Amino acid sequence: MSSSDDLAGGKKTSWPEVVGLTIKEAKEIILKDKPDDDIVMVPVGSAVTEDLRPNRVRISVGTVAEIPHVG
Repeated sequence: MSSSDDLAGGKKTSWPEVVGLTIKEAKEIILKDKPDDDIVMVPVGSAVTEDLRPNRVRISVGTVAEIPHVG
């Protein structure tokens, strides 16, 4: 059993294949495996609760895609 399998039922619990994809692409892939889950974006390094919710998947985001400017 791999680290991306749930010990209780063989359900996927991690998605290393989405690293480097856009948020939209990552969400689509994760929702194919767990269509009823809540996908939550959190900034990299931010504090998060440690409660376990089997229907929540957190995506850590934090890359600046464009030059910030006054506008």
